[in-house]
Amino acid sequence: MKPAKADCDFFLGGKIIDMKILLINQVFVSPDEPGHTRHYEMAKYLQNTGDELVIVASDLNYQTGQRTVDHKGLVTEQVIAGVRVLRTYIYPAIHRSYFWRILSFFSFMFSSIIAAMRVRDVDIIMGTSPPIFQAFSAWVVAFLRRKPFLLEIRDLWPEFIVSMGVFNNPILIKLARMLEMFLYRRATHILVNSPAYKDYIAGKGIPASKITFIPYGADIQMFHPGVDGSSIRQELNLQGKFLVLYTGALGQANDIYTILRAASHLKEEKAIQFVVFGDGKERPKLQAQAHKLQLDNLLFAGVRPKHQMPAIIAASDLCLAILQDVPMFRTTYPNKVFDYMAAGKPTLLVIDGVIRQVIEESQSGIYVRPGDDQQLANTIRSLSTQPDQLKWMGNNARTYLEKHLDRQIMLEKTRDLFLQLRKQ
Repeated sequence: MKPAKADCDFFLGGKIIDMKILLINQVFVSPDEPGHTRHYEMAKYLQNTGDELVIVASDLNYQTGQRTVDHKGLVTEQVIAGVRVLRTYIYPAIHRSYFWRILSFFSFMFSSIIAAMRVRDVDIIMGTSPPIFQAFSAWVVAFLRRKPFLLEIRDLWPEFIVSMGVFNNPILIKLARMLEMFLYRRATHILVNSPAYKDYIAGKGIPASKITFIPYGADIQMFHPGVDGSSIRQELNLQGKFLVLYTGALGQANDIYTILRAASHLKEEKAIQFVVFGDGKERPKLQAQAHKLQLDNLLFAGVRPKHQMPAIIAASDLCLAILQDVPMFRTTYPNKVFDYMAAGKPTLLVIDGVIRQVIEESQSGIYVRPGDDQQLANTIRSLSTQPDQLKWMGNNARTYLEKHLDRQIMLEKTRDLFLQLRKQ
């Protein structure tokens, strides 16, 4: 039996903490906020195993820009269902230019280091990217405290924004890639959520043995076919409609304009209704374009906290996942797809690459060429008349998700990785 540690920081809910991981994540969200809650779920899982995940996060929600806590100095501690979160100051720059966003990233980088150094008796320091600056903060803390540094890659940065043309200054691109390689080389280990990310990083000369692929998967208890979505349909006055759902960010990368054009092709199909849940920099432009096209068949329904998403997905007949036709996007595993699958819903996938392989292998949806609004509209029209096909794909989705992408199993694998790192 591992001896008890004397410091009071190693007691949680009256129990001795076996392992403490410190995570720096600027965009952490709780279930009461909109966004992806994987790290909250990780923290809750580790509570059940006698461990603790302490999270250093910004005091702004990354989708809404709203403050999550009242200011009480540079760092404000928050406890959410037993999960310890240190909310640190960040300069607000949501939906502003990249210069101001960089400034915001730097403000969190410095404040997060200060907050992280206050947490005692940590076994592992975990950084997550993007944004890559917070991963650098985690490395600094790990270096100063002489602890293993786990680098989690959720998206490939800066390659994603470079490939989209958002980031085009050659000097800054060179510096960003130098920072990327710096972190790859100095990480004790690298955790990725897509098999293509492992190939990409290994292609940079990083040993494959230093990289572990563990997909996020989905919570099969939260998202399941038995959830009732009728209240959402009633709220939106969409009873009797064939509901095509999109959930997530409304940014440049997400290519919502293709959805708008597809909706325009289907304006005369009165039974078909598009619903978009989410927010982002492009939302005002998208709404203006929808108004211009007179899209009465498309509704922007705003943002909702994560705990409402099961009912929202349950209300749908068909779920959309879409990105621009950019080669780098072929490497990604969009989280929303796994939530759709867990809910037993078919996916209309407008993304090529590794996620297409999942959808086709599981027979849980249909692939449409990115940017092809006419094919998208035709496919939706056809599927709206095939309830048996939709049910079959939804059942396939749930079965595959349970077998291969159950988040509980993914978290077990992640904890095993933590235990290995603690020995180093």
